[in-house]
Amino acid sequence: MAVREIRKFGDPVLRTVCEPITEIDEGVRALVADLCDTVAFDGRAGLASTQIGHTLRAFSLHIDGEISYVLNPEIVELAGEPTPTGEGCLSVPELWFPVMRYPRATVRGIDLDGAEVVISGEGLMAQALQHECDHLDGKLYLNRLDRENRGEAMRQIRTSDWF
Repeated sequence: MAVREIRKFGDPVLRTVCEPITEIDEGVRALVADLCDTVAFDGRAGLASTQIGHTLRAFSLHIDGEISYVLNPEIVELAGEPTPTGEGCLSVPELWFPVMRYPRATVRGIDLDGAEVVISGEGLMAQALQHECDHLDGKLYLNRLDRENRGEAMRQIRTSDWF
């Protein structure tokens, strides 16, 4: 459908807890198309609905050259010991900080036909699943930073060109 503008830190929609999708209609189909079109650029691993101004529970992924999406995603399993993982966010451009993430994750949701979707992965996939579910719960990765890195992130945001 369309490539949408990415909402940036400070936009209240990024702090919104998303509502579950109860009916798959043309609006939901358009949202999925926009999520997939907007994530389909090099360097983009995932995109949550809030990042394009919507508050329905959906995200898209762009991992290993494949684009996918999940409606009503919920994390159903996290495995391994959380480790610091370098992370950035399209809504907080130019910043990169270590975030504690589980090395393996599984998300369950549905597709546009209402069929169950289960996505599991390690590495970047696990990180993206956790990151995008955080967005749908109204959290940015900045919320997961330790105190020192969070302070530094806020300093960098205040002095950035985009804020």
